[in-house]
Amino acid sequence: QVQLVESGGGLVQAGGSLRLSCAASGSFFSIYIMGWYRQAPGKQRELVAEIRGGGSTNYADFVKGRFTISRDNDKNTVYLQMNSLKPEDAAVYYCKGRNPLSQQDYWGQGTQVTVSS
Repeated sequence: QVQLVESGGGLVQAGGSLRLSCAASGSFFSIYIMGWYRQAPGKQRELVAEIRGGGSTNYADFVKGRFTISRDNDKNTVYLQMNSLKPEDAAVYYCKGRNPLSQQDYWGQGTQVTVSS
């Protein structure tokens, strides 16, 4: 069983930055595929970025060049550095972990990001 706890959300002005953190409990974090997703009101949840155990990353086009995902396997934590934030980035951001062996997914409770124009 894996538990994920996000933190770091908040209110920021357009053009500002935030860093989200997702702390994971449980074993074998280093092999998990970790991802950040977001969901705005009235919209479907969408992938923002993901990072595999070996460090390879994948980004949605709408955040390329602005957001950076990283992980610290010693701390069982994945981060999302968000720069040049836009009002359309406002959403609840969720952390997801996938065990690549069992394909089991685990979700955090989400953290709210609000961007004022």
